[in-house]
Amino acid sequence: MKTLTLAFFFAGAALADLVADVRADLGRKDFAAAEARVEEFRKANGWNPEAILAYSWVGRGAQANKLWDKAEAYSARTRDLCMEALKSRKLDDEPKLPLALGASIEVWGHTLAGRGARTEAVAFLQNELKAWHGTSIRTRTQKNLHLLSLEGKPAPAIEMKQHLGPKPVPVAELKGKPLILFFWAHWCGDCKNQIPVLARFEKEHAAKGLKVIGPTQRYGYVAGGVEAPPDQELRYIDQVRQQHYGSLSAMPAPVSEENFKAWGCSTTPTLVLVNRKGIVTLYHPGQMRYEQLAPHVAKIVAD
Repeated sequence: MKTLTLAFFFAGAALADLVADVRADLGRKDFAAAEARVEEFRKANGWNPEAILAYSWVGRGAQANKLWDKAEAYSARTRDLCMEALKSRKLDDEPKLPLALGASIEVWGHTLAGRGARTEAVAFLQNELKAWHGTSIRTRTQKNLHLLSLEGKPAPAIEMKQHLGPKPVPVAELKGKPLILFFWAHWCGDCKNQIPVLARFEKEHAAKGLKVIGPTQRYGYVAGGVEAPPDQELRYIDQVRQQHYGSLSAMPAPVSEENFKAWGCSTTPTLVLVNRKGIVTLYHPGQMRYEQLAPHVAKIVAD
């Protein structure tokens, strides 16, 4: 048992080093070095999920640098490798293959959009969302679809059957008020760092009706990654909310895994701004500084 545990440890370390090294190559825009590194790993291990995941990062690097031809080629190859692997396993049998396939879908969609084919990109992501709806990559695919299509559309509903803090009001009933939706996680440091910014906006624009709603979800564990049943985790989430989010004490916190899937919140925090007409004006996965967010908040408050 000890030998097996050590084997898994070293395999995990090798994978971490492989992905980190590939990303470092891509940071230097050295795609040849990244490919060579993946190929060396592949020769020793075959096209296993680790190798496919590392290769998917090359496609992400190409997309990030707007090298559309390269991005398309890497994305297509990653997808082919994933489909071949899926002949002998289910997508979520382990965590690496879904990350690779999700990357392939993401890169292909944004490459289409980057080439000016946004309509085709949206249609592609909609089809992928249907195809993989029951898997772990649903949320990530939904995120990328929202990035290309949600702004300018009515805000989707938020499930509010369970909540912490003040009782939430359905988004549809809040028309006439500007909203900030702040999707956060109990383990997320960036979410905690976002709080002073949101509290400042809430204070500055309270007289103009600005509301902050903070959906969150369970992840199956509490502090230190210790597995916990739903009730215990909910108590822990509330503890985190009261300890770190006290400056937003008026913020209702709906608790629902479905909200995160439907809103594509594979990144925390995810910030969404909704104007007084109930239309999404900003969909942003990731933390934002006050200076970045201020013009967007001013717009929904003025509207």
